[in-house]
Amino acid sequence: MTALIKLAERFTETRVDDEIVVMRLDNGSFFSLAGTAAAIWRLIDGSRDRAALLSALAAQYEEDPRRLADDVDALLTQLQDARLLERD
Repeated sequence: MTALIKLAERFTETRVDDEIVVMRLDNGSFFSLAGTAAAIWRLIDGSRDRAALLSALAAQYEEDPRRLADDVDALLTQLQDARLLERD
């Protein structure tokens, strides 16, 4: 299992209604996460790998994990590229 881990020392986050705003501390860039993206962010708790995250998200949205995989992978890649997330 390769757990997904938020690199908490690199960002700050705040919740505004159903949206999560994440700001990188080193350069001030912002990420606005709403809907499914916010749900994915909340599910990244250091204990889940990609498969477990997909399973939890699929259960939450009553959707086939295969239909969610491309969108989840795209967001995980974006978060990794922004150095907000790593795979343990």
